[in-house]
Amino acid sequence: MDLSGVTSPFLQYLVVIGIAMLPVLELKAAIPVGMAVFGMDLWLAFFLAYIGSCLPAPLIIWLLKPIMRWIRHIKFLRKFFDKIMDSSLKKADKIRKYSLWGLFVFVAIPLPGTGVWTGSIISSAFDLRIIKATPVIWVGNLVAGLAILFLSYHIIG
Repeated sequence: MDLSGVTSPFLQYLVVIGIAMLPVLELKAAIPVGMAVFGMDLWLAFFLAYIGSCLPAPLIIWLLKPIMRWIRHIKFLRKFFDKIMDSSLKKADKIRKYSLWGLFVFVAIPLPGTGVWTGSIISSAFDLRIIKATPVIWVGNLVAGLAILFLSYHIIG
């Protein structure tokens, strides 16, 4: 995707926030895009990416179960979402054992397949209360974001 045509600072901010809100990419991609593509200050890129990546967590935890109940009635969507759930739950053995601490560590590791989206899916699947799981996910995301910020600073400069 060519983002070189996005010259308005406001639109650049929205792009970074938008990338951070996407599953898999999250702030792991948004911070480097903000710095390398748009030339943002590292702390501005971090702040925008962090805010954008945190936004989906409470919505995912709150809405996943009703959406899944509805999707189970639509055959072609059921297989797709069952695959997503199976993939997320395979990564969740340690989270089940250590509950909120396991969730924190899982989200804090800045690797593909870990992060806010998967942590939120797992939280919903394990019936962790939104009021407890969301702050844990946000703090884990903060740690992951700081690690990405550190790497981006040393690679992108």
